[in-house]
Amino acid sequence: MDAYIQGIIILTGINLLAVLGLSVLTGFTGLFSFGHAGFMAIGAYVGAIFSSKLGLPFAAAIVAAAAGAGAVSVLIGRLTLKLKGDYFCIATLGFGEAIRLILNNWKWAGGARGWDNLPASVTIWNVLIVDAIAVVLVWNLLNSRHGRNMVAVREEELAAQMAGVNVFRYKMIALFVSAALAGMAGAFMGHYMTYITPKLFNMVKSTDLTIIVIFGGLGSVSGSILGTLLLTALPEIFRAFSQWRLVFYGLAVIVIMVGRPQGLIGGMELTPAGIRKIAAERRAKSALAAAAKAAEQGGEE
Repeated sequence: MDAYIQGIIILTGINLLAVLGLSVLTGFTGLFSFGHAGFMAIGAYVGAIFSSKLGLPFAAAIVAAAAGAGAVSVLIGRLTLKLKGDYFCIATLGFGEAIRLILNNWKWAGGARGWDNLPASVTIWNVLIVDAIAVVLVWNLLNSRHGRNMVAVREEELAAQMAGVNVFRYKMIALFVSAALAGMAGAFMGHYMTYITPKLFNMVKSTDLTIIVIFGGLGSVSGSILGTLLLTALPEIFRAFSQWRLVFYGLAVIVIMVGRPQGLIGGMELTPAGIRKIAAERRAKSALAAAAKAAEQGGEE
C-alpha cells in the first residue's frame, strides 16, 4: 500500500479513537467538552514515559495512557460534572488549556520544545485492531442498560433522575470512557509521529473532535465513524490547493451543518435495522407528499 494512503488511514484510525469517546460523552450523554485534547495530551505523555523512559512494550504504554487519562477524568468529573449546561463546557475548555500550559513548562518532558525520539511503534494493523475493539466495546456499552440510561440523561436529566437513574454516576462513566479513549489516541499519535509537543493538543484539536461528532450525527456511532473518515481525509484531498485547503474544509463543514443540521446520519445507525428504518421513513415522507399533492389538486378542481 502507498505510504501516503497508509498514513491517512493511520491518522483516521487515531482520530476515530478520540471521536468515539467524545461521541459517548457528547452524542449519547449530552455533555459538550471543548477540552478533550487535554486528555489526549495526558495519554501521549504517559505513553511516552512508559515506552521511552521505562522501556516497556507499546501495549503497556497504551494501557497506561488510557488509565492515566481516565484517572484524571475522575478527578475533573468530581469537580465539574455537577455544573449545568455551558458551565461544564467552559470548565473543560479551561482544563484543556491548563494541561497544555503545564506541559509547556514541564522541562523534564521537553517543555515547549516537545519530546522527540519516541519509538515508532504504530502500524496500520495495530491501529485498525484497536479501533475495531473500541467500536465493539462502545457499541455494546451504548446498547446496554447503561447506554440507555446515558441517553435518558441526555434527553431529560430531571426525568431520568426521577425514574431512579443515578445521573452523576452515568455522567462519570461517560467521561471516564471518553477520556480513556482520548488518552489511547494521544499515545498512538505520539508513537506514530515519534514526537509530541504541547501545541499538538491545543483548543483547535478539541474543536476539531467536537465538529466531527456533530458532523457525523449526535447519538450515532456510525455517524462518528463516517464523520472521522470524511473530515480526516478532506484536508488531504485538497492538499494540492495549498493554503486554500482549510478554506474548502471549513466550507464543506458549513454546507453540511446548514443543509443537514442533524449531521450526516442524525441519530441513525448504518445497521440492517437502521437502514430499513431510514427506508421506511423515506417511503412514509414520499407517501405524505404525494397525498398532500393529490389533495391540493383535488381542491383546485
